[in-house]
Amino acid sequence: MVPDRRGRRRGRSARGLTGGVALAVLLALRGCANAPVDKAAAELSDASDGRNWPAFGRTYGEQHYSPLAEIDTKNIGQLGLAWSLDLPARTHTVTQPLAVDGVLYISVGHSQIHAIDAKSGRILWHYDSKAADMAGAKLRQGWGSRGLAWWSGKIFAGTQDGRLIAIDAKTGKPVWSVLTVGKDDYRFISGAPRVFDGKVVIGHGGADASNVRGYVTAYDAQTGRQLWRFHTVPGNPADGFENDAMRMAAETWSGEWWKYGGGGTVWNAITYDPQYRQIYIGTGNGAPWNHRIRSQGKGDNLFLSSIVALDADSGAYKWHYQTNPGESWDYNASMDMQIAALDIGGRRRDVLMTAPKNGFFYVLDRATGKLISAEHFVPVTWAKKIDLVTGRPVEAANVRYDNGSSFILSPSPLGGHNWLPMAYSPKNRLVYIPAIELSARFSDKGIDTAHWTRTPGNAMDVGAIPEFVLDEGAAKSALVAWDPVTQKERWRMPTPGYWNGGVMATGGGLVFQGRIDGRFNAYDAESGKLLWSYDGQSPVIAPPISYKARGVQYVTVLTGMNGGGGYLGPLIEKYKLDPNSQARRVLTFMIGGKAKLPPTTQSRAVIDPDPDYRPQPEQEARGGAIYGQRCAPCHGVAVTAVGAAPDLRASPMARSAEVFRAVVSEGVMQTGGMPRFEEFSEQQLEDMRQYIRAVAMKDGKR
Repeated sequence: MVPDRRGRRRGRSARGLTGGVALAVLLALRGCANAPVDKAAAELSDASDGRNWPAFGRTYGEQHYSPLAEIDTKNIGQLGLAWSLDLPARTHTVTQPLAVDGVLYISVGHSQIHAIDAKSGRILWHYDSKAADMAGAKLRQGWGSRGLAWWSGKIFAGTQDGRLIAIDAKTGKPVWSVLTVGKDDYRFISGAPRVFDGKVVIGHGGADASNVRGYVTAYDAQTGRQLWRFHTVPGNPADGFENDAMRMAAETWSGEWWKYGGGGTVWNAITYDPQYRQIYIGTGNGAPWNHRIRSQGKGDNLFLSSIVALDADSGAYKWHYQTNPGESWDYNASMDMQIAALDIGGRRRDVLMTAPKNGFFYVLDRATGKLISAEHFVPVTWAKKIDLVTGRPVEAANVRYDNGSSFILSPSPLGGHNWLPMAYSPKNRLVYIPAIELSARFSDKGIDTAHWTRTPGNAMDVGAIPEFVLDEGAAKSALVAWDPVTQKERWRMPTPGYWNGGVMATGGGLVFQGRIDGRFNAYDAESGKLLWSYDGQSPVIAPPISYKARGVQYVTVLTGMNGGGGYLGPLIEKYKLDPNSQARRVLTFMIGGKAKLPPTTQSRAVIDPDPDYRPQPEQEARGGAIYGQRCAPCHGVAVTAVGAAPDLRASPMARSAEVFRAVVSEGVMQTGGMPRFEEFSEQQLEDMRQYIRAVAMKDGKR
């Protein structure tokens, strides 16, 4: 294999059989001895019948598509609630469920896993991973669990403290557990594992908070034994390189990058391709974000912000495509990647499709990694276009905020598409993207890039300053139907706020998506016409699924606002998203369902007057700076929480120095998910407490 120095690496791979034919041949060759494995492979095949939803994207292809058609455009008006299940208050509920043989599996909070009878909503078993007790400082990256995996009678879950756990699907008893990260590092798991051929593949997050070097690891699904590991960025050359790919990647870095970790974490996007026996990983942003700090502003920094193809058996590098060489804006390529066969330019192409944060929709050749096409699906300021010859972006002037200047970046670091998955319908060959339109001003003014060091224990220390304009009119979102062949929009349905839910398409010609205003909607897949809407009484953000149980097609989704979408709370507070009043539930629908939700009243946070508050502007400024980096990722910008963490403006905690110290510094609420910040001095605690009280007083007068 000879690397192509233009940004693509090509590997040898023959064009294989189509998915359905290849599966049939595989099953015939293996025979009865491997029946459990063959059953799992059949369920995860893109050609499966849709009775089950056994993986994050349902099948290997990650299409988030159900072929079931009993619920369709003609009878969708008869869809009603079959049952609902209340979940604990103020917990993470953005997980995508699994459904296998009439049983639902969900992971809420910090990997609290439930098995639920899909017909009745009755809990069959519950497993507590104890992640909140064991995660320690890793809780500062409090995104919660986004999904699970299934394989041959086992459920696989990652945890906040970095474990990968295999659980017996029938009993809820743990089968094995392995720590995938360093015991005391800041790596954590929020994404769903992927399983294929008896291997479980998992990555991790943490590059925004610490000096992390990313990697992805495969384990034996039966025993938990490590099979292979692929690092996404090179380490210290003095220690030697793990393989030729790392040696090649090191040529694209400069300075002493390894001291900063480098980043490139694989925290979400993993897709298995049985046709080419490849696994594709979508890698994360740099650590830190600022290219000038981590690599002296030089080099492409492979394999940051890249789609990397690995040999599924060995984990060996095959090819890559980098979306943002020298990434500097949190433009990771960690959004879901879908595989399909499309007729492009008069011939059938095996393609990978992805819409990463940077706002462009990419179509790649799966055999070679060659870029086929790329066009923007939201407004973009950072690049004029993607050059189809070189595969590289043509960047706008000053996008790298040189010499202390700034740049208005669109999309913002939250992306034109974030982790909530898009869907592809092989029936009408459209992709449905939960798109975001939001900008941010980027600079590193005041940061000593030559001598920068990461603040220990920081929840968000990135070496740059992204400033979001908290103007509701500048924050938009939409459900976008996109034609991947013509690279043009087919239709667009505006959605409220800047954050919207994961998407599912079905064989019944429907597209399902939830919204932050509590509506769970079904659209006509061809026209975008709204056909059905249900009041979920709480934000519907989690990706929905559809499956069959005892011969009946169901649709299931979870309610509750969190998963990073609540970061800019002031932009969406008007939708009454107070964490204390949000209903967090499992909702399951069927044709003819007659169940009713219990009454729920959502409201804005109630902020009581603080008679002892006295203004201290300098102290409040210091406290605001600390809060912005340590607390805002969970409790929201400007102390406006709309997710799982409490709204501190409405909490009496900040009125007592003793209580504030006990919670923040001593960790008395750690088992409930509030991490301990033992490094704060008494003065820093008082500064933060004063800032929170000041914001509460200001907002309480509105």
